[in-house]
Amino acid sequence: MASETDHAESVRALRQLRRMRTFYTGGAVLWAVSAASAGWDDPGSRQMWVSVVFLVVFAALLAMTSLWLRRQQADHSAEPAHHAAPRRTAWRRHASA
Repeated sequence: MASETDHAESVRALRQLRRMRTFYTGGAVLWAVSAASAGWDDPGSRQMWVSVVFLVVFAALLAMTSLWLRRQQADHSAEPAHHAAPRRTAWRRHASA
């Protein structure tokens, strides 16, 4: 069973992966627009190819981050939804007559 610190670290890791996925999505969109613009103005230029390379890099980072996030979420789906103390019925001990 995982300790509380392990769970807190995994929650932080999931939050960080979500932030990085958002960042990589923005980067991929930015470089896609840049590559399209450079390709429209001057097809085959160095600026277009540099933009395409950065687009590929950000798309790969986005794919890896999404894959890791999906794996982490699949691992956590088996855990209980809440972390409250379990409710147990109290054993009542009566003195025998």
